[in-house]
Amino acid sequence: MWRLRLAALAAGIGFLGVALGIRVLASTGGVLDSSGALAQYSGTALYASVIYAGVLLVAPGTKPLVAGAAAIAFCWFVEFLQLTGLPAELSQRSVPARLVLGVQFDATDLAWYAVGVLPLMVLHRAAARRTPASTVDAQAREKPAATDAK
Repeated sequence: MWRLRLAALAAGIGFLGVALGIRVLASTGGVLDSSGALAQYSGTALYASVIYAGVLLVAPGTKPLVAGAAAIAFCWFVEFLQLTGLPAELSQRSVPARLVLGVQFDATDLAWYAVGVLPLMVLHRAAARRTPASTVDAQAREKPAATDAK
């Protein structure tokens, strides 16, 4: 499982780097400027990709459908939280809060989260299918059985 966690960490850092790079290169106002369509929508999709990687980092055994549903649910929660004004208030005080929570609700973002997650679900499922059964069996044997302690 440590390999999957390491891969998830590397992927999350990579997605974050690409998102910030696009914002810097595509906008005139720097990292916080998401006024252009490319910066806004790619950032939204890549944000969801980072969350998907985070789900696998925390729970590496999660199935692709569950990981995808959890990532999209989290993203939607944050998006709907923006309707309260709390993220906007926190964003005025903190750049990381602005990058994580956003500022204002945008219904279009709800669809872009799926764009960031669905390809990862497909890749995750394909990778899981390619894992030989012997590797899975070996991992299961490495775990100590609770009933063997008697």
